[in-house]
Amino acid sequence: MSLRGTTPATVRAAIDDADPLPGTSGFAGVADDRLVRDVLGRVPLYVERDALGADAATRRAWAFSPTALAEPVPFPAGSIADGDGLRRRWRLPDPEPEGDHDRALDRLERAFDVATAAIDADVAVAFSGGVDSALVAAALEAPCYVVGFPDSHDVEAARTAAAAMDAELEVVTVDHADLERAVPTVARATGRTDAMAVSIALGLFFAAERVAADGFDALAVGQGADELFGGYEKVARLDERVEADTVRGAVREQLTTLPTQLPRDVLAIEAAGVETVAPYLHDAVVEAALELPEALLVDGEERKVGLRRVAARRLPATVAGREKKAVQYGSLIARELDRLARRAGYKRRIDDHVRRYVESLLEEGST
Repeated sequence: MSLRGTTPATVRAAIDDADPLPGTSGFAGVADDRLVRDVLGRVPLYVERDALGADAATRRAWAFSPTALAEPVPFPAGSIADGDGLRRRWRLPDPEPEGDHDRALDRLERAFDVATAAIDADVAVAFSGGVDSALVAAALEAPCYVVGFPDSHDVEAARTAAAAMDAELEVVTVDHADLERAVPTVARATGRTDAMAVSIALGLFFAAERVAADGFDALAVGQGADELFGGYEKVARLDERVEADTVRGAVREQLTTLPTQLPRDVLAIEAAGVETVAPYLHDAVVEAALELPEALLVDGEERKVGLRRVAARRLPATVAGREKKAVQYGSLIARELDRLARRAGYKRRIDDHVRRYVESLLEEGST
């Protein structure tokens, strides 16, 4: 397949109209001899380092996975490459905030329904017990899978949320042997060896692996919710970790990180044999989220206000208002990966000790 996520006709129209949100969940590949990648980089796309320009498509010097190329570099999100060279074609719209809060919430809810209705796969849900994955699970009425060490926060949170929702839950418990087995696979698939990326990808890989074994075609995830709806503390506080001086500006700043983050997640899930479904990253939801006023992003100590208001219409209050931990911490995968690295002799005083441990496992697997 030379184009993923949509049809050449849709890409053609999006190029002609400079439309960054043409009603898809992302796309990448070749359309009409042009190499393209959507504005949020939702579909991974790589090119050989020496073929980033106009001839990448015609030379077939591109791939959906970094492992297929000798010296892969990411193809820039929102860009096209053709006979006129490499250039940016799409940028996220910057609409005025919707002044009517009820109207903004209604539009967001309708957009979410559009996104979930567009899913055409036998799907299960990566579930942490937080509002993001819970809303997805409720909309899809699909089985939920939580990953973690037996005493992890995520396993307990998922159990209580699933019970409140009367949802079907499968607990995927992992141990050190699972980490050692999966780390090389995940690192190769994603092209990443840093501790954060590998820890996040491992959780998704384990969920996808079990989902695939149970006969599902796709894993639905809550990715994008924190970036779109103001879920990060640094956005709420506007601290030194963001450059923007408004919450809406900081949200847009976080969206620029998605083209780097999403390939890690998609490639880890694909390595387990299933597709990725991310309802929050459908164009309809992105468009509605961009119009949210600041009060529906952050209100005092409450984050993701608009998403929680929509979720409260469909979920128990205890779930709609629940905070969550990042998957790498809530599952205890990051902690235990660090522990394995130290047991292998890579002490914390060594720079990037977990990365070095991951790279050592890769070297062992290649010999």
